[in-house]
Amino acid sequence: MSKEWYSASELAGVQGMPTSVRGVNKMGDRGDITRQKRTKGKGWEYHLYSLPTDTQAALLIQQQPVATAKPAIKKAGIHHYDSEGLWANYESKSETAKQQAQDRLAAINAALTLIENGTAKSVAWNTAAKTAGVSKATLYRQYGKVEHYHRSDWLAALVSGYTGRTAKAECSDEAWSFFKSDYLRLEQPGAAACYDRLQRTAAEHGWAIPSLRTLERKIEKDIPPTVRVLMREGEYALMRMYPAQQRSIRDLHALQWINGDGYQHNVFVEWPNGDIVRPKTWFWQDIYSRKILSYRTDISENTDVIRLSFGDLVEQYGLSDDVTIDNTRAAANKWMTGGVANRYRFKVKKDDPLGLFPTLGIQVHWTSVLAGKGHGQAKPIERSFGVGGLGEYVDKHPAFAGAHTGANPMAKPDNYGSKVVPLDTFLKVLDQEISAWNAKEGRRTEICDGVQSFNQAFNDSYEKATIRKATAEQRRLWLLTAEAVNVKADATVTLDAGKASGIGKNRYGSDALYEFVGKKVVVRFDPQALHDNVHLYTLDSRYIGEAQCITTTGFGDTTAAREHTRQRTAMIKATKIAAKAEDKMDAIEIAGMVPTMPVEHPPQAGSVRLFNPVTHQRKAPQKRALTAAEQAIAEELASIPLADVQQLPEQPRQRFHRWLEIDAAIAAGVEVAENDLTWHQRYQGTPEYAAERMVHEEFGLSIAQ
Repeated sequence: MSKEWYSASELAGVQGMPTSVRGVNKMGDRGDITRQKRTKGKGWEYHLYSLPTDTQAALLIQQQPVATAKPAIKKAGIHHYDSEGLWANYESKSETAKQQAQDRLAAINAALTLIENGTAKSVAWNTAAKTAGVSKATLYRQYGKVEHYHRSDWLAALVSGYTGRTAKAECSDEAWSFFKSDYLRLEQPGAAACYDRLQRTAAEHGWAIPSLRTLERKIEKDIPPTVRVLMREGEYALMRMYPAQQRSIRDLHALQWINGDGYQHNVFVEWPNGDIVRPKTWFWQDIYSRKILSYRTDISENTDVIRLSFGDLVEQYGLSDDVTIDNTRAAANKWMTGGVANRYRFKVKKDDPLGLFPTLGIQVHWTSVLAGKGHGQAKPIERSFGVGGLGEYVDKHPAFAGAHTGANPMAKPDNYGSKVVPLDTFLKVLDQEISAWNAKEGRRTEICDGVQSFNQAFNDSYEKATIRKATAEQRRLWLLTAEAVNVKADATVTLDAGKASGIGKNRYGSDALYEFVGKKVVVRFDPQALHDNVHLYTLDSRYIGEAQCITTTGFGDTTAAREHTRQRTAMIKATKIAAKAEDKMDAIEIAGMVPTMPVEHPPQAGSVRLFNPVTHQRKAPQKRALTAAEQAIAEELASIPLADVQQLPEQPRQRFHRWLEIDAAIAAGVEVAENDLTWHQRYQGTPEYAAERMVHEEFGLSIAQ
């Protein structure tokens, strides 16, 4: 039941009434409207149906309740219709459409109330329409639309789009299967073309088909969106519909986990050799802070640029614990990731050298490959390449105006190809913009929180974290390319690295390679200095030594021939002297195995200090005067240009105890000199070591015994 009595304050300002309380009361004083004393409080209250018609309409519209759902109890309607479908359609509409239906219902109810209270129909509809801001014809048409429904369903019926339970258009099962199979293909054919083929086929087979729009609605209704995407766009598109996983990095610290990826710039750059090529830069980024730590630019994404940029990172900041990279041919090359168990890009061989990452104790994590495509969301660096990323800062820099190529062939600027940027200019701008990128404040990442820059977030954590630093010896691992080669019978190795530059193959020789003849060793070298010495390692990354480049000479070069002969003769003489010394050593060794007195066990030491080959120096043994023949041999040996000749102890027992001390130092993790490591490895393959080892295990003899 509608409200009938209103106070002056409630009527003031309503359509058709004065704007003030005093003005309303004056109308009552004149008898223009019916009034009575208020039942509660002081003053007058005025009857609804004595007010002007437009005022009645406005008040009646205000009284309409706001309906948001189907009433719980309904009376039987005067027309057979689908009430459930009516309200389901209402619930599916937007809030704007629902509000529009409520406004229409309020105006219709106001007009009907006026009519029920004696107002002429024409006046009632005209007044209600004017108050609602629509025309009389529009409001009356809306009433005609709902009058055959039950009044409790008028709100749902006033929402546009409901057609009720209409008869379904006839469609043969064969026609539906034909259209569905044609439309749901990875080629993504248009619905109109599929329908045209259906019409021609249906005419031949006598199928009944509905309209194109009916078939499209049937596709939308019967085929779930995920199935439509899978069948028309593929598995990768379906995968992207699944909500992305959100991972927190607050339990990390700066430099703990890095990730890297390559980005091809959309800029024409002229290289020193005259080629005009779009450069590609490999970036290493800290996952915790999102700071770009290092980068290198080259014509393509290759092993060298990845290795050198990683070396820049380690030298400036230190070693990380984990790294995430793509499983591409360049990033997953064996020199960086060799020995990683789940390295699927290449065939894993037993004699592959240990890669840089596992050698330095860095755990490698591969990005996922889903439906044959890389999952870029796994690497935060990918977001730096997206909209508003480095392409905006670097590729579209004012210095590159005219050299910008556009992101794709369809996005070429009008000044495409009008300018080429020299490499030096490009690298200068790249350095400048990367610095600005890291220093920009207000980054909206989990750590920066809309306040800090990448630099600030990195520095705050880096200063508190424990960072691993690389040794000077480890520097060779990332500054030099590695290649596993066979050692030939003449203790030389051959590299093919010089073939690309026209130099040809390069040979390198070292006396240390005689022990590895017929085996593979790892050679680390600088690709830009192939005639310098190279470094030799075993396949498990133990250092062997250096090897010198053996240059090729002319066929008639007699000077080079004489030098080669001299070096060969010196090597043979030195070997003979060493063999003669070995004979003496064997005799001493046999004599030393026979005990001449009871074994005396030394007392236990109060404390033990680990052996340090750098600080622990033995005194040179006393030497007797040399004979004239021995002096001549010594002078001849001194003239032989052999580098870094190691002075060894004279007695087998002393050499074996030296080996034990170095072995204990290695086991304890004490830093050992490179020459001691090399001798330690070579000595344990000699007959003297085997004999001394047997004596030591049987009798535990000391040096004096």
